[in-house]
Amino acid sequence: MNSLVDRFASSSSNSIFNAKNLHVVDEDDCSDGAWGSQAGFGSLAKGVPSFEVPAVPDPSAFLRLHTDDHADPSCRIKIQHGTTTLAFRFKGGVIVAVDSRATAGSYVASGTVKKVIEINPYLLGTMAGGAADCQYWETYLGMHCRLHELRNRERISVSAASKYLSNLVYGYKGMGLSMGTMICGWDKTGPAVFYVDSDGTRLKGDLFSVGSGSTFAYGVLDQGYRWDMSDEEAQELGRRSIYAAGHRDAFSGNTVNLYHVKEEGWQFIGNYDISQLHYDGPGNVAGSPGHGYGYETRVGGLSSANPPAVEAQA
Repeated sequence: MNSLVDRFASSSSNSIFNAKNLHVVDEDDCSDGAWGSQAGFGSLAKGVPSFEVPAVPDPSAFLRLHTDDHADPSCRIKIQHGTTTLAFRFKGGVIVAVDSRATAGSYVASGTVKKVIEINPYLLGTMAGGAADCQYWETYLGMHCRLHELRNRERISVSAASKYLSNLVYGYKGMGLSMGTMICGWDKTGPAVFYVDSDGTRLKGDLFSVGSGSTFAYGVLDQGYRWDMSDEEAQELGRRSIYAAGHRDAFSGNTVNLYHVKEEGWQFIGNYDISQLHYDGPGNVAGSPGHGYGYETRVGGLSSANPPAVEAQA
């Protein structure tokens, strides 16, 4: 009994001692002010924590040799991606819509993944690619957005936030990161959407869709997108686009999470089950058609087996 007491009585001091001996790089390599409270370690450690890379001479060459780059189907490590995310801006702000399915190859790992990262009350980020990569780096981005506010006494712009994320991930290019994100928000210039991926690519645009189901989503978006849409029309377009991808793409589905970024900040519109959208539509939503999105509804019950009557020509 005494040995147990002695063991746990000293655990707190041991944990502090171990925390002080974290593997860190030289403190002179980066100022403390640039990282804020030593990157979250408070007073327990000094400097910037380093990331371990594979113990091989060239990590990027190692990854190319062992992972699927579409040139080697017999590779040892197959990285399977599947999702649908979209964002577009219009006169009323930015619509962000995503599905909620996480897959590992043909295995559906989860149907309730939150693929929108709420960076701050005016900024949203989407997740596509590796879930851990997106979640970690966009949460890390949120910390630096807050530090920017404290240093400069004003909110960070969407352009600056996306540039910061682009610079962060570019430093790890070729080391296995997998990210295809959109940074969306409202700043002094109005609504803005930037696409950022793990290669450091950064693009500004009005409309983006990322993921295996993006081709299906683009089909609906290209048909219905207009700058002067009402809020209800824009939200309906986002719902329909993710529904189309969830219905056709095996790696997308389950539910739709819909956000609307306005001048006063982002607003969560709702979570919609894709199966329910197929049969019943979005329910009692202003601007919705009031019926399901399914094939039978779209064709009005008419098909090649039951074609519409052809009027006789005079």
